[in-house]
Amino acid sequence: MKKILIAAFVLLLMVGSYVAGRRHTSHNTAISPSARPILYWVDPMHPDYKSDHAGIAPDCGMELEPVYAENVSATVPAMSAMPGMVSIDAEKQQLYGIRVAAVEKSSGMENMRVLGRVMPEDTRVYRLNSGMEGVVRETHDDSVGQMVKKDQKLAKYYGSDALAVASGFLAASAGVNGNNGKDGARTVPFPGTVAKQGSGSVQGYADRLRNLGMSDVQIQEMAENRQLPDSIDVVSPVDGFILSRTISPGQHFERATEFYQIADLTKVWIMADILGSEAQSFRPGTVARVYLSGQGKSFTARVTNVLPQVDPSTRTLKLRLEADNPGFALRPDMFVDVELPVSVPAGLTIPVDSVIDSGRQQRVFVEKSKGIFEPREVQLGWRFGDRVEITSGLKEGDRVVSAGTFLVDSESRLKSGQPKEQPEPKAPPRSNSPTSTVVRAQVKDAACGMMIDAEKAKAEGHTVTRNGVTYYFCSDKCKRKFVEQPERYVAANAPGPRS
Repeated sequence: MKKILIAAFVLLLMVGSYVAGRRHTSHNTAISPSARPILYWVDPMHPDYKSDHAGIAPDCGMELEPVYAENVSATVPAMSAMPGMVSIDAEKQQLYGIRVAAVEKSSGMENMRVLGRVMPEDTRVYRLNSGMEGVVRETHDDSVGQMVKKDQKLAKYYGSDALAVASGFLAASAGVNGNNGKDGARTVPFPGTVAKQGSGSVQGYADRLRNLGMSDVQIQEMAENRQLPDSIDVVSPVDGFILSRTISPGQHFERATEFYQIADLTKVWIMADILGSEAQSFRPGTVARVYLSGQGKSFTARVTNVLPQVDPSTRTLKLRLEADNPGFALRPDMFVDVELPVSVPAGLTIPVDSVIDSGRQQRVFVEKSKGIFEPREVQLGWRFGDRVEITSGLKEGDRVVSAGTFLVDSESRLKSGQPKEQPEPKAPPRSNSPTSTVVRAQVKDAACGMMIDAEKAKAEGHTVTRNGVTYYFCSDKCKRKFVEQPERYVAANAPGPRS
């Protein structure tokens, strides 16, 4: 009997130990997950939505999922706690068009392209004015843009003041010895060929006729045929193009009226805008190439001067180049591309689009590891084309965000709670300078109440316009909720941004 009791007791003890072990294992298994430190809870459909406690997602009704510390530490290094550092996975980088580029060392000669405008040389522009009051009798082939030859007749006009002077000229030149002209007539003496007797009087009358608008060709003809002209001819002083015309037949004009502007375009000027810091790179005589867009033509031009005037709107200087113009391919006010050689000192460079310039500081986003970006303040040096020098803040081999920089900046400020910077007033951006800071608007989802990026919602088609008011949504599901019950959500929301 005693043996039976001992055996029963041992059996009972074994069963009790087994049950206790099972309960202990079950208890450890149950509490193990809760022992893991939870940082926050996220919406499984919208990971940007975070909560400090468990619950239900406001947009889709799904249960919030916990995010554990070890999961974050596995993907984000310890230094990610630095202010402004942001993590963007590869899928989002591809979606937003975010790209990175390496910091490179550049030096030597570079070609900088700027936009230039063709202008006639001011020393080759001729203005034909009237020297007296009169009436235009006729004009000939004098349209604006017309090419004319030297001494070509453009118009005729009558002026009574010229008759008395012309009569005096004929009387004074009648007894002056000169070269034989047509039909034995005497030619009018000019400097270098003037006879001694009466030369001063003849020259004086000739000068007065020139002041009244008569050309040397017509004065010579009058001296040869010994007849008073019934009108004065307006002739081109040079081979060139008519830039402007202000007369027409029958028009009455006053003294000093400008008839034509004629330009000799065998040589032209090209004016280009450059920054003040670039002026020292372009000395007189520097050779540049000028390209006609879409025509496949190029010309050689030489820098003649950097004009001292500063354009108050763009804060740039004018670089003046001179170019030969064979075939008159370069016309006034034509825009051309000017390629200038620039000697730059050795330095670290990055794409201009990598820099966020707020006016008070300049910064870039450095890729610390895959998908982890750190904001860093930098100092800028020279810039040209699409590259800018970095004098401090980076080292060779660093990788910086080169496209989508402002999206990364917006994400960084949103997650760090920093306010977005408003750019200082500045000159309009040029092709070789950083652009201004873009502020991304945050709006409320009309269905779930989340704060979302308005531009992103527009790009994804998550908007609805009703009665002139645009409502924004984080997902198609929230958009469908609004469409199914618009009155409910319109009443609960203030009007959004107008479309």
